[in-house]
Order: sequence, then C-alpha cells, then structure tokens
Amino acid sequence: MPRFQLTDRVTNMQWNGMDQGSGPTLLLVHGFPLDHTMWAGQIDELADTHRVLAPDLRGFGTSTVTSGTVTMERMADDLACLLDALEIRDPVTFCGLSMGGYVAWQFFRRHPAKVARLILCDTRAQADTDQAAAARRETAERVLVDGPEFLADAMIDKLFAPSTHLDHPERIQATRNTILNTNPDGIAAAARGMAQRPDVTGLLPDIDVPALVLCGRHDAISTVDEMRQIAAVIPAARFVEISAAGHMAPLENPHEVNRAIRSFLDADGG
Repeated sequence: MPRFQLTDRVTNMQWNGMDQGSGPTLLLVHGFPLDHTMWAGQIDELADTHRVLAPDLRGFGTSTVTSGTVTMERMADDLACLLDALEIRDPVTFCGLSMGGYVAWQFFRRHPAKVARLILCDTRAQADTDQAAAARRETAERVLVDGPEFLADAMIDKLFAPSTHLDHPERIQATRNTILNTNPDGIAAAARGMAQRPDVTGLLPDIDVPALVLCGRHDAISTVDEMRQIAAVIPAARFVEISAAGHMAPLENPHEVNRAIRSFLDADGG
C-alpha cells in the first residue's frame, strides 16, 4: 500500500500513514493506543472507489511525538492541517474508531466545512466520569515509568470479541505488537487528552451531515445500546451492528464493516 510521509510547518508535525486510491476522500482515524495499520482491512477494498487516507495521529505510529497533553481538539486541528497540506479541498468522509471518534466530534465542531459525512465506530459521546479520567491519568504516569506492556495486557481482552480470540489470534497479536511499539510519551499525552475531553451529547442533534454509527455486537467499552442511542439523536444517522466483533469491529469483521460503509457511501452519493 502506498505510504506517505509529510512534514507540516503549520503544526510542526511529521505525518506518516497510507494514502491510496482516488476519488472522494475517506479519512480513517485510528483508536488508542494504535496506529493506521488497524485499518488494513478497509484500505485496499475501499480504495477502489475512494481516496483512502489513514494517518498516524500525533504521538502514534511513526508520526511526531508530543509530550505533556495532546487534546482531541489538537488532533482534530492536526487533521485539518493535514488535509490542507495534501491540498484536499473538498469535504471528506471522516471515519473514526474509539479515540478517533472523540477526534471526529471535535473535527466536526471546529472544521464543519471540511466534513461531508461522519462514520463513528465503537466510540462514545459522553465525557469520562471522574473515576475514569483519574484512571487515564494514572495510566499516563505509569506508562512513562513501566512502558506499554502493562497497557497491552490490560486492554487486549477488552478490545476483542471472544470469537476473534478463537478464530483470528494473529489479529490480536498484531494489535498487541502495535501497542508495545507505541511511544510511551505519545500514549501518556493522548491518555491525558482523553481524560479532559468534553461531553458532546449536546452536539449530536446539531450534526447536519449524514452519519453512520457502527458498533461491534460484543463491544464491552462502547456498548450497542449506548451507540444506538447516539445514532437516534443524530438527525441523519443510521445504525449498524457488526456481528462477531467487539470494540475493534473494523479489524475483527472487515467484510461486514466494509459492506456497511460501502452501502452508506453509495446511498449518500459519497
């Protein structure tokens, strides 16, 4: 798959990721603490009709690492600058999973003219509870001392459906390896940023672009009921439940996810 590497002077950011295909732009934004490789099952298939752009967010993969706190707003602004640097002028379909969904809310809020439609995968609209935010801050401190192995151990079982553990252990191992190879400073900065992200439930009724809300049937982090409620509040949203999948639905069941995305884009002329 064609890789890209780009240095953006506006954000002082070196970007890395995949840029494949031609046509309307589909921007794929990964979750925490992962990188663009989680979208491998989407890039090749969807690039036959779209320009599929899958970058590594700030602090992840081989993109620039910033210590301290990286907010969802900053990641959203980074992506807007990336689109400008690539001279992508037309509005894009923004597809984000989990943390990528948190970034999607802020991208729509801050850069609405750049959004043609939204795809929200296994994510949340509510802010963290005080307890959850404290846990994220504790994770940030610990990863700087102990490295990411404890985080990989803690997250893997929560990310995947039981069937994925049985049928696709290689996908789980690849995800574990990605976490282990992620820079601790990048993990810590994003964890702090997620801990202070705003509640966006009040934004949902104002989303005036078509939206697709996807959720793995066995997602224990962003549950089907919670995501169905998100879809019910967004005026032009459709909800699709993905079978044989947990929180990592695009990686666990790429064919079903791709079918849902393709149907959504075709129906909306995207």
